[in-house]
Amino acid sequence: MNSDNKSIPRAVLPEEVGVSSKAIVEFLDDMEKSGMDYHSFMVIRHGKVAAECYRAPFTAGRPHAMYSVSKTVTATAIALAVQEGFLSLSDKVKDFFPDYTEKLNDKYLETLTVEHLVTMTSGKDPSVFADKSKGNWMEYYFSSPWYNEPGKEFRYINENIYMLSAIIKRATGLCMREFLRPRLFEPLGIDYPFWETDSYGIEAGGWGLYLKTEDLAKIMLTYANGGIYNGERILTEEWVKFASEERIDTPRETDADAAVGYGCCLWRCKYFNGYRADGLFSQFGIVFEDYDAVLVVTSAIAQQQVSRDFLWKYFPAAFIDENSKEDTSYPGLKEKLESAVIDILPRLSDSSYEEKIQGCEIHFRKKIFLNLIGFPMSMLPLAVTYMTTDKAGNIDKMSFRFGKTDCTVTWSEGDETNTIPLGLDGRYRYGTMRLGQIDYKVCSTAQWLERDRLYLQIRPIETISKRNLNIKFFENGKVKMKPSSEPGIYTIAMSLAGAFESLVGNKKISDKIIPLFRFGPNLLEPTLKGKIKYNK
Repeated sequence: MNSDNKSIPRAVLPEEVGVSSKAIVEFLDDMEKSGMDYHSFMVIRHGKVAAECYRAPFTAGRPHAMYSVSKTVTATAIALAVQEGFLSLSDKVKDFFPDYTEKLNDKYLETLTVEHLVTMTSGKDPSVFADKSKGNWMEYYFSSPWYNEPGKEFRYINENIYMLSAIIKRATGLCMREFLRPRLFEPLGIDYPFWETDSYGIEAGGWGLYLKTEDLAKIMLTYANGGIYNGERILTEEWVKFASEERIDTPRETDADAAVGYGCCLWRCKYFNGYRADGLFSQFGIVFEDYDAVLVVTSAIAQQQVSRDFLWKYFPAAFIDENSKEDTSYPGLKEKLESAVIDILPRLSDSSYEEKIQGCEIHFRKKIFLNLIGFPMSMLPLAVTYMTTDKAGNIDKMSFRFGKTDCTVTWSEGDETNTIPLGLDGRYRYGTMRLGQIDYKVCSTAQWLERDRLYLQIRPIETISKRNLNIKFFENGKVKMKPSSEPGIYTIAMSLAGAFESLVGNKKISDKIIPLFRFGPNLLEPTLKGKIKYNK
């Protein structure tokens, strides 16, 4: 939480600002019973935080992967650039990139504008399978085919928003974070965030941003207040209205809340008058226009409509008249909100194998197929690496050093080597690992399931996913390591398959490709075979 006066004020009790304590408790109880993997939530009404909760190991001070919520921040950068006269929504995209477009004879390119990018109506159709770790993204965008002429049809294309990020750099001379620093981050009290970039230092735009829960709440509260935060005008009221209204129909979308229209990197909501920033695995910043309320959620739930439907069970119904006689001492609220920070796991057993493998390197064979498709086996799960620009991978040279209550694991992926601690006593140990040129804070445990079977749980805290490794040791020095993840690879694969079907829009093609996703657990997380190199 920020130490200055730019934090969002807190209500003493939810009812002070018209939020039902009873509804919050029921929401949290239902969340636990339903197994919904929410990481944090924050409810704001009338400009004050009514309730907030962080589920261990996630905390208020730790940034979280935003996925496509990043798009809303990129659109906000475009709005600020328009306000200051750096560009206009009617500017032609080609004029920002003469080095890529002057030799192209393309009638559609002549009409493509900034507004088409920010409303996802560019007509451009880059491949969903393009490897984001390679090549020149700008060149690739201009050479990609068209699915329709600009402005005619909505299609959710990540690269549209990357091009907005590139336009900010071309128009202002600053990368997007530097442009936003004095215009958005500092006025809202948001620390300079991490944002993935391409090889030219241009932010990904449509993904790759990491924000704290309250950071996102501040941005959405600015929109909810017509562009004002903490008494300071950040955005024009005209932009907020323009961006949050339906600008284009979205009839191809299959989710109920995705089929009711799109603004400028903001989705309309079906069941109430409102809009939201929306990211993969259920990252949400939701504005309830009729209730002067904002709800922010971070999650690891692949089926986003299921996650949203769960929220709609309690919101906006939880908003009540602050002058009502509802009991403000509803039992269990404080305990329920605070209980989520407990991070103690069951006490684990040990193994006689510890002395045998102490300090010895384990070498694993590479999986050729995974390298060919661009997803080499990493300590990072697919949910983390799917949209990363510099993928790590090919776990090798693994070794352990055991103590009484904890141990360390060291391993290499390419030219990056990491050592992190793991608790053997049922408690998390915290460390840092660097993979794909990104630093991740991790919390980890280890457990001997049998004398020769070690189970590791490693969670990069800023992300939505956890890596599990089940390692079997054999007397002849051979090793088998079965990886898995939470959310599971099957759930992730099905989520991506559904998105692919919606994106392709051609049943004959999707019927051939989607079955490949269904083999995800075996193809993308296969058992790795290795051998111990014993110390002499």
